[in-house]
Amino acid sequence: MRVVKTAKLTACVLFAFCISGCGPDDKKPEETAKAPIKMWVAPNENEEAFWNTMVKEWNKDPAHTPVEFTPIPAASSSEEAIMNALASGTEPDISSNIFIGFASQLVEIGQLEDLSKMSGFNELVNNRQMGKIIPAWQLNGEQHVLPIYINPIVWWWRGDLLKQYGFDHVPTRYDELYQLAERRAADNNGYVIQMTAGKNWWERWFDFIPLYYAQNGGKPYLAGHQATFADPAGQAVLTFMGKVFNSKWSSYDFTAADDPLATGQVLASARGPWDIARYHKQYPEILKTLQIGPMLTEKGDAHPYTFGDSKGVVIFSSSKRKAQAWAFIQWVFNNAEHDRSWLELTGMPPARSDLMSNPLFVNYFEKNPLEKAIASYVDVALPPAATTQTTEIQRSMTQMLEQVIFNHADPAATLDKSAQEINTLLAK
Repeated sequence: MRVVKTAKLTACVLFAFCISGCGPDDKKPEETAKAPIKMWVAPNENEEAFWNTMVKEWNKDPAHTPVEFTPIPAASSSEEAIMNALASGTEPDISSNIFIGFASQLVEIGQLEDLSKMSGFNELVNNRQMGKIIPAWQLNGEQHVLPIYINPIVWWWRGDLLKQYGFDHVPTRYDELYQLAERRAADNNGYVIQMTAGKNWWERWFDFIPLYYAQNGGKPYLAGHQATFADPAGQAVLTFMGKVFNSKWSSYDFTAADDPLATGQVLASARGPWDIARYHKQYPEILKTLQIGPMLTEKGDAHPYTFGDSKGVVIFSSSKRKAQAWAFIQWVFNNAEHDRSWLELTGMPPARSDLMSNPLFVNYFEKNPLEKAIASYVDVALPPAATTQTTEIQRSMTQMLEQVIFNHADPAATLDKSAQEINTLLAK
């Protein structure tokens, strides 16, 4: 989910403007009418399998404008590949794998269509049960991204180890974790939780941000070009995280490669559903012990808000086949059977609020209880802030965390400093 560095984005955009009028846009109308819809998709095996099935079925109907799809070209990130394509006039009509921060950048330079103005948009939102989900994806009151999936970030707990320390349920409150940690420390076993996902800026999506969403009832951490997390909720979260590290109940050096949850170094780790398939292959016995729990909060909440690792699909403004591209998108997402296929192939919950009630999905989740427990949080899993400054903002958050972890800095003062840095950045 990396975002292209600002300098590279600016260079690509300037180049794109310099060469406007060249490339695919110069095709004659009759050539354009016959040309296929070009689509780029996330470069991973499971998503490619889904789109391969969809495209083959769509293309069987001679009345449909055919679709050709390819994985997003190789680059240091999908975002960089797309910006390079925009600069050279080789972008597709449609692309999936777009997160809202990158969409903000594309909207700022006028590269995305407002889908809410397309015929049948409201019907699609209603048919796909997205009415409560779609507002969080608005950019300047417009709808440039249709979310495809939402991966709620939740705590994975080792149920076998919880029982070992006298817990017959997953902790939901900070003080419950403290109690568990003290029992663990008394047993001379050390760490209790993987409190941070890592040292990279994007990993704040899996620690501070979901904890903040949970503690403050789903309010944004940015609003009106201002940082809002230097508030009582932010102070509670950062104080909690600081206490865990200062008490040596976690390590900042844990990495995904270590997988301290699988090895039993910790009893809990914040994860998304994508790790289930890996555990099936690598740790099938450990998988049987796992229990899913909500983001921890000060007072405990059975169903708090969290972060949703989520991506969507867009139509580029340069497309000469917007209506045909939109017809294909509608065809895919108006059919709940297609979302069921997506779920089966990728393991990632579709962005719809009826996963726990629609018989199509209920039947699937009855056979996959761990996936069900995770998907039950789709309705409270929020996307990241819609900002063009994602990288810089979350680097400031990372420095904030490190000040508390390593220098034992005062959480309130550290929050204020980070918020001021971000406000200065957003004011430019």
